[in-house]
Amino acid sequence: MIDAVATDPSSTPSSEKPRRARRTRMTGAERRAQLLEVGRTLFATKGFEATSVEEIAAKAGVSKPVVYEHFGGKEGLYAVVVDREMRRLLDMVTSSLTAGHPRELCEQAAFALLDYIEEYTDGFRILVRDSPIPQSTGSFASLISDIATQVEDILGREFKSRGFDAKLAPLYAQALVGMVALTGQWWLDVRRPKKAEVAAHLVNLAWHGLDGLEAKPRLIGHRKS
Repeated sequence: MIDAVATDPSSTPSSEKPRRARRTRMTGAERRAQLLEVGRTLFATKGFEATSVEEIAAKAGVSKPVVYEHFGGKEGLYAVVVDREMRRLLDMVTSSLTAGHPRELCEQAAFALLDYIEEYTDGFRILVRDSPIPQSTGSFASLISDIATQVEDILGREFKSRGFDAKLAPLYAQALVGMVALTGQWWLDVRRPKKAEVAAHLVNLAWHGLDGLEAKPRLIGHRKS
């Protein structure tokens, strides 16, 4: 009878022992950035109400208390995500307004919004939904109002130079920015025609009005795509 020889695990050469992969611990700033990106994706895909803290934590590979530690809950995370997107879009629009000719300024504003939709689609999807916590995050309507204020100054100067009533500039600013924003919501899903063509048609309507529409609108600025 052959005796069974028990193998002592401790006798296994160290080179043969399975090695555990070391997990790199995130810093607080890195974890916060990760949670913001996870939350941004989930809010864009599912909306605020359908997204849970449990899902956010699971996607980030952390426990629920970590989410509460950084943001105080889902509402706090959502508020930061929306605030970042609002500032990003507003910065893109205001920094684009560099031309001297009013028509090219209209083109630049239209391109800025369409660029944002194209580059930060998730962010735009979040913004166009009404915020469930308006006191802390504002809404897409308030963002449009902020952008219209920038355009209002430009229109006011143009109205004065043409002898028009500058007091009507806020009305026209809201109308122009609202037109571009609503068209952007539509273009978000269809993505046709191409961005430059959308911008050209928007400016065509804004610049000429229905009575003076060009059959084939053109862009006068340096942007062609």
